[in-house]
Amino acid sequence: MGLFSRNYNKPGPGVKKDEPRKKGAARFFELIARDFWDLSKLNLLFCACTIPTIALFLLGLIGFYPGIMFILSLLFAFPVGGAAVSLVYYITKMMRDDPSYVWYEYKRKFVENYRQAAPAGMLCTAFVYAQILLWGSLVMGDQSGDVVWFIIALISLLIFSMIIPYIFLNFAYIEIKTMGVIKNSVFMTFGFLPRSFMGAFLGGFMWIAFALFFPASMMFIPVIVIFGVSISTLLCLMWTWPPFDTHFKIEETLVKRQEDEE
Repeated sequence: MGLFSRNYNKPGPGVKKDEPRKKGAARFFELIARDFWDLSKLNLLFCACTIPTIALFLLGLIGFYPGIMFILSLLFAFPVGGAAVSLVYYITKMMRDDPSYVWYEYKRKFVENYRQAAPAGMLCTAFVYAQILLWGSLVMGDQSGDVVWFIIALISLLIFSMIIPYIFLNFAYIEIKTMGVIKNSVFMTFGFLPRSFMGAFLGGFMWIAFALFFPASMMFIPVIVIFGVSISTLLCLMWTWPPFDTHFKIEETLVKRQEDEE
């Protein structure tokens, strides 16, 4: 059987009826134990969508026509938004204990959202690349003016990391225009600031550690490719999904819709 086999008749893991959900760390490790292979598949699918833009950016970073490569890397970031929407959508399905099939759901959600989410994905990619260049210049450059740029880089990275999960959650679940997505995301980021901060911190912890120990951390690239993105996204959504779900009554609406269909 292939990694992304289309066997849609196989039942998902699910949970026992009326079984109360665990919370906190216990819930996190329960999801990891139950859905590890699905998280790995999600990770590989997401990485496949980002390989072209990352490859072009790295070519520019090593000095191969950098201006042209950076522009091309942003153009080839077109699928990143749809890939991110599919990633957060499927992980929240896991958190809702909604059995499903990775390839089918990932492809369906990507097709539904990649056009609307493309600009957001390209802007996010541009922001990440700008942060890499900025932090690289801070590490390699002289010390004049570095404190100001350090503060700017840190604050912008923190705000970005807090807002971005809500942006892709909105794309995944709420049918509104892009400006509405941005307004919702900003409102929820600051309306639930402690949760937004914890989601950004825990979701970004792996990437912070990778940057701090670079280049020795390069040995962990295979780990990141296999499950690093999906695990960090799960850690983030453990904090940001509950207020989003409660505010928009996502799970309640979906359960009611399923009951009506039955």
